[in-house]
Amino acid sequence: MNTDFFLKRRLRVLQLEDDVRDAELVKALLEAEGFSIDLVRVQTQADFLAEVERGICDLIISDLSLPSYDGLTALQLAREKLPRVPFIFFSGTIGEEVAIESLRNGATDYVLKHRQDRLVPAVRRAIREQEDRIRRRQAEEQLRRSEEQFRRIAESVADLIAVLDLEGRRIYNSPSYAAVLGPPDSLKGTDSFDEIHPEDRERIRQLFQDTVRTGAGKRAEFRFLLKDGSVRYIESQGNAIRDGQGNVVNVVVVSRDVTERKRAEEQIREQAALLDKAQDAICVTDMNQQILYWNKSAEILYGWTPNEALGKNANELLLKGDITRSMEALKSLIGRREWKGELRQVTRSGRDVIVESRWTLVHDTQGRPKSILVVNTDITEKKRLETQFFRSQRLENIGMLASGIAHDLNNVLAPIMMGVPMLRGGLSDDAVQNILDTLERSARRGADLVSQILSFARGAEGEARQIQLKHLVVDVERLVRETFPKSIRFEKDIPPDLWVLQGNSTQLHQILLNLCVNARDAMPAGGTLSISAQNQRLTAEQLRRHSGMRAGPFVVITVTDTGTGIPPDVLDRIFEPFFTTKEPGKGTGLGLATVQGIVKNHGGFIEVRSEVGRGTGFKVWLPAQPSRTSAASEETQPTLPAGNGELILIVDDEAAIRQIARATLENYGYRAITANDGAEAVTLYQQRKAEIKAVVLDSMMPLMDGEATARALRDIAPDVRIVRVSGGATEDQVTAGARAVFLTKPYTASQLLVALRASLTRGE
Repeated sequence: MNTDFFLKRRLRVLQLEDDVRDAELVKALLEAEGFSIDLVRVQTQADFLAEVERGICDLIISDLSLPSYDGLTALQLAREKLPRVPFIFFSGTIGEEVAIESLRNGATDYVLKHRQDRLVPAVRRAIREQEDRIRRRQAEEQLRRSEEQFRRIAESVADLIAVLDLEGRRIYNSPSYAAVLGPPDSLKGTDSFDEIHPEDRERIRQLFQDTVRTGAGKRAEFRFLLKDGSVRYIESQGNAIRDGQGNVVNVVVVSRDVTERKRAEEQIREQAALLDKAQDAICVTDMNQQILYWNKSAEILYGWTPNEALGKNANELLLKGDITRSMEALKSLIGRREWKGELRQVTRSGRDVIVESRWTLVHDTQGRPKSILVVNTDITEKKRLETQFFRSQRLENIGMLASGIAHDLNNVLAPIMMGVPMLRGGLSDDAVQNILDTLERSARRGADLVSQILSFARGAEGEARQIQLKHLVVDVERLVRETFPKSIRFEKDIPPDLWVLQGNSTQLHQILLNLCVNARDAMPAGGTLSISAQNQRLTAEQLRRHSGMRAGPFVVITVTDTGTGIPPDVLDRIFEPFFTTKEPGKGTGLGLATVQGIVKNHGGFIEVRSEVGRGTGFKVWLPAQPSRTSAASEETQPTLPAGNGELILIVDDEAAIRQIARATLENYGYRAITANDGAEAVTLYQQRKAEIKAVVLDSMMPLMDGEATARALRDIAPDVRIVRVSGGATEDQVTAGARAVFLTKPYTASQLLVALRASLTRGE
């Protein structure tokens, strides 16, 4: 055996030796030969017993005689506790009788100390023999487990399992044979072909011989002819067993009794009356797809009566076109005797249906394919619901993608929005100022678009509050003018005395946008899109038409177009979820259903009028408060608070944002240092926590995000003041903390300064 085998493992050696020099000699001899060892030396009976009880040694080397203990007694103890661990005597003197006695009592070898050159070969031989014993035990145990597993499987399955020699004589039969051929042990050594029906015997013998010759398994059906004259139908699969050289030495045959199935096939026609009561559509065709049987449920599903369907070709009757899928099913059926899958079919009225179809090949008494039993379950509605679910998931994924894109855009826009005011203060040229005005307007417009993207990505959220409709219409107008075709003209009419709405601004924004998008799609050649609003109170007639509504003040929002209009037969269905008249891929059918749901949640209702070729108008009635004031007051330019030399730590993974934010703060009286990730921020804060008065912390960073960084900073200083910045999350989604202020990207210089001042003075 190669010496490298012994060098791959670390040996744990227990040495019973009172002379430390001899112990060091043993260790040196073994390590010189490349062994890696852990040597534990003991010299008393108690210490030796303790180590043996631990049982973690690979080899025991013992002196024969010690002052307080002797090697033969140690050998006896080791054989009792660790019978498989090699035991080698290494002694200065040992007589022949003692040596023989030690070997008789289980010692592996003995080596005289003055012949120390024999120690390493003795160790190598002992370890080799031990490894060989371990391998043999493992192989024997694995064989035992395999045999036991095969026995358990064979005894627990209902299938008939037989192992045959190359002449077809039985070597083994599973206990399940008892139910077919009688106690299985009595079959051992008998010819396995004796019980096969004479009409099938030679065919099966030939298949067996082919398996022996080629090694390829064969499947077959045949009959057992029992001693009492009865016949059992058997379905078998034979497989060759090969030896280590690849030669076929045995054949294992797995069979099942299919007599009952055969009988059931013969009774199919007799049970036709019962099949008529089944909920599934059931038909029987011949091998050419001609319909032989058609139950009542098939008539209900497809519309053809049995008299109309019988004799017709099933493919021609139900497919009306491409029969590729049906041909694939037939091919699979012939090979496997059963097939299951989905088929798209058409009814007598031309309605498309999807069915889960199960085909079973039926044989005659001679085993020849005779007919096909087809059971179809209508799953059209189920597939429609699945499609709706997948569409919803797709919309959710789009929202997640939009949120990620918006975050990146915010990081791009933030330096521009902070940098323009800094440039403006240092330049007086009118042309340059005009360029800066254009740059600032473009950045703000981009920020507004990103804000809208985030609103839709998050879905409806936020508490209800007072809202002035004119602000929402301005947002929608800007979006329409920037993204809709120029052939669509936009008009609005919002009176200055319009009442205040109570609701969710994101949801109301979605109402307007969905109605505008539908209007755009209805005007492919262009036209006029109008949004108007007025104060109204419900009339008695409207209260009767819209049950559940309460009398009171309403704001009525009207969205009209001059487009194609909605046909009368479609008008009643436009608010159904996923109903759409658009081509696949051009609409989900969720827009108007979403609008109606939002309106109902706000206590309102929708009226719609449309004329084909002239356009459509939607009136959205929403409860209002008869007041011209609104909580959403116009923004005023805040006074920019300056710093007084406070040191601020800016943490952001975007270099441009770090640079412009630092310059902004330094221009307004602060001192600033920067960190490009959370780990660097924590290190800087730990070093200068006495100086740093606040931290401007981005929420989305690689490796260590804002939330983890904030926790780490609070571990250092619980009262640390933090301005939490996010380009994607909302304030509710960011754990701000008692001394934190929230700031949304992209932010202006003034917004940064105000937020920082709020953080520094919070709690004072």
